[in-house]
Amino acid sequence: MAEKLANGGQSRGLTRALAGRASTLRYEDLPAAARELARQCVLDYLGLALAGAGDPLVRLLLDELVEAGGAEQAGIIGHTARLPALAVALVNGAAAHALDYDDVNMAMPGHPSVAILPSLLALAELNGSSGREVITGFVAGYEAACAIGTAVRPGHYNIGFHSTGTVGSFGAAAACARLLGLDAEATATALGIAGTQAAGLKSQFGTMCKPFHAGKAAQNGLLAARLAQRGVSSRADILECEQGFAVTHSPDFSPQAALASPEGGFHLLANLFKYHAACYLTHAPIECARRLRQEHQLTQEAIAGITIRLDASCDRVCNIPAPMDGLQSKFSLRQTVAMALAGVDTASLGAYSAENARNPALIGLRERVRLDWQQNWLQTLCELELELVDGRRLSARHDAGIPASDIAEQGERLAAKFDALVEPVLGRARSRELRAMVAALDDLTEVGGLARLAAG
Repeated sequence: MAEKLANGGQSRGLTRALAGRASTLRYEDLPAAARELARQCVLDYLGLALAGAGDPLVRLLLDELVEAGGAEQAGIIGHTARLPALAVALVNGAAAHALDYDDVNMAMPGHPSVAILPSLLALAELNGSSGREVITGFVAGYEAACAIGTAVRPGHYNIGFHSTGTVGSFGAAAACARLLGLDAEATATALGIAGTQAAGLKSQFGTMCKPFHAGKAAQNGLLAARLAQRGVSSRADILECEQGFAVTHSPDFSPQAALASPEGGFHLLANLFKYHAACYLTHAPIECARRLRQEHQLTQEAIAGITIRLDASCDRVCNIPAPMDGLQSKFSLRQTVAMALAGVDTASLGAYSAENARNPALIGLRERVRLDWQQNWLQTLCELELELVDGRRLSARHDAGIPASDIAEQGERLAAKFDALVEPVLGRARSRELRAMVAALDDLTEVGGLARLAAG
C-alpha cells in the first residue's frame, strides 16, 4: 500500500486518508489528556501573542494591514484593531512566534500551535464557534501537521525548509476545515490549496521572516479551507502526486510513517513547551550548562573550554557564531550556552538583547565554545563538557525531546509562564480572568470572549 501511495496511483491516497481522519474527528474521541494539552496550547499561544504584540514586525504588519482596512471580522491580540480574519491570522501568528518561545513537536519538526491557532481562533470568532469545536479543530489540525511532517522528515527540514511555515499550512487548513464542517473530499481539497501556498526557508532564521512564516502558515490554511468551502478546485492528492508536495520538498517521503499511529494514539501527547525563550535546539545545551553551573558553583573565570556535542543538523538551525542582537542570539548555541553558564535567566525575554550580545564577558565565554557535531543523533540530545582552569573536566547530558510525564504539573508551570508574560501587558486581574476562561474552554458556548479579553 505504501508503494502505491507514494506513486499517487490510488483513488484514496495519503492526502485523502489524512483528510478523512481530520474531518471525522469528534470531541468525544479525545482522551482527557489530549483535551488538557489542547487547553495548555491555547493558553501558551495567547500568552506569547500578548507578549509579542509590541514586536516591531507586528507593528509593521499592522501598519500595512490597517491602512488597507477591510471587514472587522476578528480581533488582533494585544491591539484594538479589528480586521478581516485572514489579516488577523497573519498578524497574530507572527506575534506569537516573534519571541520564539512557543511550543514544538519534533514530528513536524516545528511549531504546530502557532501555525494553527491564529487561523482557528480568528475563524471561530467570526463564526461564533464553541470551545469544544475549537479544541476538536485544533487537535485535527495538529495531528494532520505532525503526520505530514513525519512523512517528509528528516529531509524536508534538513534541506532548508522551515516546517512551521510549510507543514504548518497543512495543519491550519485541516483545523479550519474541521471547524467549518467540511467533509473528507473538501478537506483534501483544502489541503491541496494549502500545499500550493506552503513556504518558508530556514535561511531566514534570525530575521523577522521567521515569525512571518508562522503568520503566513495560519493565513494560508484559513484561506485554503474557506476557498475549498466555496468550491475552488485543487489536487486532492497534493502530498503524494507526481510533482506534488512530498517529491518536490523532501528526499525522504514515507507515506507509511504518516499513517502510523503515534505513541498514545495522538501526536499531541508529545507536545513540548518552551521554558527558555530561544530556538528549541538550544534548550538541551542550556539545561546542561545550567545544571553544571548550579551543581559545581562555577564562575565564568573557572571555565577554560566548552565542548558542545549535538546532531550535525543543528549546525544549519541555531549556529550563528557571533550574534549582533537579541533575535540572532536566540539562534546561537554559543551565546545561549554562555548566558546559561553566566547565570543569565534564559527564560527572560529581556535577556535576548543587543546589550548581552555585545557583553564582553559573554563574548569571552562563547569564544571558548567548540562544537563537536555528531551524526544520526536525536536533534534534542546534547552532551556538554567543560574543561576547568584547574584541570578538572565536568560533563552533563540532556534530551529536551521528552514530553512532561505530569500534565497537571506542566499546567502549573505554564500558568506561571503565562502570568509572567501577560500581567505586564493586561494587568493581574485581566490576566487571571483570561487564564480562567482558557481553563473553562470546553464549556464555552462561544469563544469570542477570549478575543475580547486578549485585545489591547
